[in-house]
Amino acid sequence: MASYHEEEVRLLGKWASPFSNRVDLALKLKGVPYKYSEEDLANKSADLLKYNPVHKKVPVLVHNGNPLPESLIIVEYIDETWKNNPLLPQDPYERALARFWSKTLDDKILPAIWNACWSDENGREKAVEEALEALKILQETLKDKKFFGGESIGLVDIAANLIGYWVAILQEIAGLELLTIEKFPKLYNWSQDFINHPVIKRVCLLEMNCLLSSSFC
Repeated sequence: MASYHEEEVRLLGKWASPFSNRVDLALKLKGVPYKYSEEDLANKSADLLKYNPVHKKVPVLVHNGNPLPESLIIVEYIDETWKNNPLLPQDPYERALARFWSKTLDDKILPAIWNACWSDENGREKAVEEALEALKILQETLKDKKFFGGESIGLVDIAANLIGYWVAILQEIAGLELLTIEKFPKLYNWSQDFINHPVIKRVCLLEMNCLLSSSFC
């Protein structure tokens, strides 16, 4: 495998996208240098259309000229390519569980939270119930671990980054109380450990600066 200095790694993303954030976090946790290209999704770049002609969405990782879309697939590719700071367990069963819960986050848990925050008054009560049930399921999965990956951040933690540092903002905007220490103490404590991890903290600060300045950096 080529050294970091010989490799070309590029991420096409969007700063406010939790899916782009997954790839950003994985690369930073691995210590992989890369070039970042911010995409305007209302005016998609020629590179985005070239590298992801099927879905035309971010994120896209380009490694030595080879493009790869879809955030969870990219994170697994990063983990298999750069072996330091592993993001998936070595045990086959635990790896399969990590993949299952990452997909469950995308298919069930994150959509429920998003719907609760942005549903209209007619559908809000039911949407909030579904979001709380989704968070309950996620907390039961965490059990007594510090992170979903154990003592270190792993695939499921990265997949859940929206819950880690966006839900607090979204629920305040929507006037809701979804993830609180009273309702979900273990999951709330996980969110605090997550955002206070040195690598995550740096990413959060950059994204908060983008949000506050509305610079779309």
